[in-house]
Amino acid sequence: MAENQTEEKMDIKSEGNGGQGDAAESEASQAKQPDTAETKPQVKKEKETELEKYWKPVKENPGDFTGWTYLLQFVEQENDIESARQAYDAFLARYPYCYGYWKKYADLEKRQGDLKKSVEIFEKGAKAVPLSSELWLHYINFYIKEFINEDETRKLYERAITAAGTDFRSDKLWDNYINWEKERDLRRVTTLYDRLFRIPTQLYSHHFDNFKKHVLNHHPREILSLDEFFKLRTEVVKETDGPLIPEGDDAPPPGDEPPPGMEPSTDKGDAEEAMKVREKILNLREVAFKQNEEEVSKRWAYEEGIKRPYFHVKPLERSQLKNWREYLDYEIQNGTHERVVVLFERCMIAAALYEDFWLKYARYLEEHFTNLKKAGSDAEAGSVKFHPLDEGGLEAVRNVYKRACNVHLPKKPYIHMAWAAFEERQGKHGDAWRILTNLEETLPGMVMVAMRRISLERRIGDRDKTEMLFQEYITKSTDLSVRAFYVIKYARYLFKVLGDEVRAKKIIFEALEKDPKNEKLYIQLLDIEYQKHPVDVNSALDIFSKALENEELSVHTKIKMSQRRLEFLEDFGSSIVQLKECYDEHQKLIKDMQSEKKRKISDPAIDTEPAEKKVKTNGAAEQPVSDYSAYWSQYQTAAGYSYPATWSGYAQQYYNS
Repeated sequence: MAENQTEEKMDIKSEGNGGQGDAAESEASQAKQPDTAETKPQVKKEKETELEKYWKPVKENPGDFTGWTYLLQFVEQENDIESARQAYDAFLARYPYCYGYWKKYADLEKRQGDLKKSVEIFEKGAKAVPLSSELWLHYINFYIKEFINEDETRKLYERAITAAGTDFRSDKLWDNYINWEKERDLRRVTTLYDRLFRIPTQLYSHHFDNFKKHVLNHHPREILSLDEFFKLRTEVVKETDGPLIPEGDDAPPPGDEPPPGMEPSTDKGDAEEAMKVREKILNLREVAFKQNEEEVSKRWAYEEGIKRPYFHVKPLERSQLKNWREYLDYEIQNGTHERVVVLFERCMIAAALYEDFWLKYARYLEEHFTNLKKAGSDAEAGSVKFHPLDEGGLEAVRNVYKRACNVHLPKKPYIHMAWAAFEERQGKHGDAWRILTNLEETLPGMVMVAMRRISLERRIGDRDKTEMLFQEYITKSTDLSVRAFYVIKYARYLFKVLGDEVRAKKIIFEALEKDPKNEKLYIQLLDIEYQKHPVDVNSALDIFSKALENEELSVHTKIKMSQRRLEFLEDFGSSIVQLKECYDEHQKLIKDMQSEKKRKISDPAIDTEPAEKKVKTNGAAEQPVSDYSAYWSQYQTAAGYSYPATWSGYAQQYYNS
């Protein structure tokens, strides 16, 4: 009845305003709808724009660690799981050793209710930083809280101990595992302590004290395996000339067995026997403890020197780097392979951005597995035959190079070239080629990378590819000195490997047309002449003449070339007249240089210093000199073109006497 009255009132109200109420509500609703529809995309667009602003710095510079932290803070507070996943995946691919961010990522997934995804994140983190006891403990605590499965939890603890338990600072992980087992299986606790006493750790003494409490607070039968318990009890009984039984009125006559249920109390004898067994337990473990204590003392100074065991983008102090190097050398010399690997992995966390430590690690593993292969081979004693690594050794070394080159040091050339050389030694020429090609794409224009690619093709025996690369680099070079470097290398290859003198000299003369001031090109032409058998004197003198007649060369350079010509004629010339003429020309060049020096003194505006002697002050080198300067040094002395400064004095005495 009431409902009908209400409906009637509503109808009357509608009719009374002529339906204008419904119309007004409809219009208001329609007026508000566009605002809502426009507002949501607008807010979303603003958030996307803000997110892009946080992404921009790290995309432009992936090494901007602070920029990454700002990005992660932003995505966490925005509650956008897809954006957060994208940011965390990108960050952890770049900085996998930041164990705290693996936990943050897993917690983020947990808050979304995706426990399976959290487990996946923890698994990835444990694989990326297997030595992180902290990350393992976070993972285990998460697993215990979310999943009630004793067997799987124990397996997880075992994985953690296997991965990180040999770390000098893994005490917290061991304590956590032992305390967890105390509530479940005391015998397993004893087994864990036995394993721990063989591992040098920071709190080794603390663990032995806890073990003493464990032994004294429980009956030996509860904490030992049956085999060990009966063995130790037998020893105790033999030492006391028989079982410990109580004395007094309760003791049964010898040979008489009491009826069932009437056995005398043996608490006192059992307590004495148990105490003696405990003493044996502790004495046996103390031997291992003392040995472990000695190992700890050997490493204590090195461990004390480690001030930053975690990863950070900030540089390590020199004292820290020195300590790591000395510690590694000590462990390689005195430790087991397992301990050496663990120490290297610890070092790689702290020194992940240092190329020399990765190289040291890779070299150690390659040498270790090579020695194992040699020891297991049937090769003759004293043989120098190369032994390629087996699959296990190959993957171990390759894994180090992959982590270094693909994750931590993508723009460091030496580690990449070492990796390529390793693959080539193992006969994996295709892998070596890919490594060098990728490096060149990352660091274009590096001469030493280009030469490694060329040398790889030459060693394989692909002459067409070798020449093609030489020609490609010569054509692409915009810096004349770099171009000359490739030309000289190419000419040497043509002349000394292919035996093609004509083409070798041709490419040098072509280079001189574009770079007539380059003294090194003339020296390479002379080197070709020196390598001929027999030496062609006229051909060599023709090159000397072209250099001395070249107006682009400075007086200083011409004097050096003139000295070389005199030396050449002394060794190979057949005409004393010709030698005297060249000597006179040389003296004239010296006088010209002295005259220019006098004019420079009288008029400072005159600058006769050779361009190659000047220090560049514009600060804009077109090519990094360090890439090829080492190569140039060999041309200065390799062909024997070093002459004494007093050569002219010697010549005066010789010719004017």
